[in-house]
Amino acid sequence: MAEVLLPSPHPLTPPRSEEDWVTWLRLLRSRRVGPTTFFRLITEHGDAAAALDALPDVARAAGVEDYRPCPPEIAAAELKAGHLAGAQLVAHGSPAYPKGLLDLPDAPPFLWCLGDGDILSRPMIALVGARNASSLGTRMARKLAEGLTDEGFVVVSGLARGVDTAAHLASLDGGTCAVLAGGVDVVYPIENAVLAQEIAEKGVRISEQAMGLQPQARHFPTRNRIISGIAQAVVVVEAASKSGSLITAKNALDQGREVLAVPGHPFDARAAGCNMLLRDGAQLVRSVEDVIEAVSMPAEQAEAPADNPPVAAVPDDHGDRGLQKTSKLHSEILSRLGPSPVAEDQLIRDLKRPANAVASELVALELDGKIARQAGGLLSLA
Repeated sequence: MAEVLLPSPHPLTPPRSEEDWVTWLRLLRSRRVGPTTFFRLITEHGDAAAALDALPDVARAAGVEDYRPCPPEIAAAELKAGHLAGAQLVAHGSPAYPKGLLDLPDAPPFLWCLGDGDILSRPMIALVGARNASSLGTRMARKLAEGLTDEGFVVVSGLARGVDTAAHLASLDGGTCAVLAGGVDVVYPIENAVLAQEIAEKGVRISEQAMGLQPQARHFPTRNRIISGIAQAVVVVEAASKSGSLITAKNALDQGREVLAVPGHPFDARAAGCNMLLRDGAQLVRSVEDVIEAVSMPAEQAEAPADNPPVAAVPDDHGDRGLQKTSKLHSEILSRLGPSPVAEDQLIRDLKRPANAVASELVALELDGKIARQAGGLLSLA
């Protein structure tokens, strides 16, 4: 199992000047530097400026020659674009940074925020689901969003079609949070342009990506970890068996958040993912009261005595068995892959697992942005 690299054990000192912000932006926007590497470099070198100076030597030690960090003019241009759009940067370590993200090993070092940043300090619930949601699915999303808003929660979603759109629309007046896969100033899909503007006026749009960045497929899985991390719980309204909503649910489990799902008819493919989550131990949602109960359950109820188990308890040998098996298979797949491409059939033979079981999880990992499929069906780590 890979070592978990936590953010700096000491609170980071947020940037205090434009020069500091340019340094932070340059470090994170440099090639091969993600959130985890950002924190590790600052921990090892003391601050962002020293980490940026050391970056070429660090890259050379890793076998990368002629490495050049992000140029200062690129970072300065992003900072200017953000100011022109009316967006603000919120840094890890600042009071305005969402508390839910602080315990994530891959927490965004900073977020671009467009709208009312105070919303980020309120309790949040994520509502996610199918883009091609059914009429019942969108009705359920609206009902849950309205009820959660009435209870004082901020509804978080991803501004996608279907369930996300319904959830944002129903929670606009109470403040809603849209987490974007591209730049905070880039609306996707374009038909949600009016909704996005209303969210900026009544709620908040956030993104860890650079200003002006058009979202690509690989950005959505990383976006999903913020949706789940920022919230106390994730409610999946409708989801196919292979969908981004299940990636969000898996992130939530890994992050220690509550996962809830709305059941659906077994013949409806859009309900397959939700029914799988319920089979594997997710909490069932029939109304907003179920969600409120799940996030407000006292600790003593969650840890009931062994001689008086709750009626709805799932036996240990069944509850999370499917999720645990899937997680174990993912770890085995990733441990056998590296930068050099490997044939899919060879990987399956090495794993000594049923081909259909491995193939389906390869798709999930590819959607999650953890593996890349090369020409000729070869696989490698992304």
